[in-house]
Amino acid sequence: MSHRFTLFTGQWADLPLEEVCRIASDAGYDGLELACWGDHFDVERALADPAYLPGLRRLLASYGLGCWAISQHLVGQAVCDAIIDERHRAILPRSVWGDGDPEGVRRRAAARMRDTARAAAAFGVDTVVGFTGSSIWHLVAMFPPATEAMVERGFEDFAERWNPILDVFDAEGVRFAHEVHPSEIAYDYWTTDRALRAVDHRPAFGLNFDPSHFVWQDIDPVGFLYDFRDRIYHVDCKDTRTRLDGRNGRLGSHLPWGDPRRGWDFVSAGRGDVRWEDIFRMLRSIRYAGPVSIEWEDAGMDRLQGAPEALARLKGYDLRPPHDSFDAAFGGDSG
Repeated sequence: MSHRFTLFTGQWADLPLEEVCRIASDAGYDGLELACWGDHFDVERALADPAYLPGLRRLLASYGLGCWAISQHLVGQAVCDAIIDERHRAILPRSVWGDGDPEGVRRRAAARMRDTARAAAAFGVDTVVGFTGSSIWHLVAMFPPATEAMVERGFEDFAERWNPILDVFDAEGVRFAHEVHPSEIAYDYWTTDRALRAVDHRPAFGLNFDPSHFVWQDIDPVGFLYDFRDRIYHVDCKDTRTRLDGRNGRLGSHLPWGDPRRGWDFVSAGRGDVRWEDIFRMLRSIRYAGPVSIEWEDAGMDRLQGAPEALARLKGYDLRPPHDSFDAAFGGDSG
């Protein structure tokens, strides 16, 4: 069976949801991964207005679209971050930012994540995709020297803040799919392993697989898929193109997206260094049956050109499995 392809609406939140529905439907998408910002999915309204979620479903259905996951990346980021500043104020709902007191922001963000689980369950969606934040990401350069005790406290802080959130996810029958991503508690292979151990591998906490973040870190996304196959709760598709030419560095040099001096950039899926055929073959091998969501980002390409093209490219890798083994024809009686 072919995968369902959805469009992640986070990069389209400047547009009204109905316009995004029209764009996605015209391009041939099966559904949307709804972002909890813009007017795309309102958690507070979902819990307060009995007419909101049925109306949202009717809107999607009128364009032939489904929804199997919602995204709460922005609020999730604030749950664990050690440094809460104007970057968070720019992305958080006013009700979560409040007076900006860092610990108050973290607590309100955690409360909104719990409400997101409740809203997802009410919407009939069993997966929330997002970030966790991290109290130790600023230690990644290891200078001034960071002790093992400091790092361990970071994973303990993650578990202390997220386990009560995950309790609500469990109670609602919803899973959290953490996107392994720089600036999060799990940003590569070994931090993913450590984060899973920090929450005792509880089923409510799994992974959103996005290979674009592995490419520039020199991590094999296909091997990651196989090793963490029981925790792949959702798949987002972004691509990355590296330009490590001896001057351009992996850390980006504080340069904006699309600057030719960067060592890497996100590009439209199929135009970068991600080995998409290998990934889709592995998704089939590990029996991943969830949606494949295109998270379209490319500083050098218009999204109205890129989103339909990315869908067509990735569908070409979504191979139908054979009914029989290719070597089955070699058996049987000889003539």
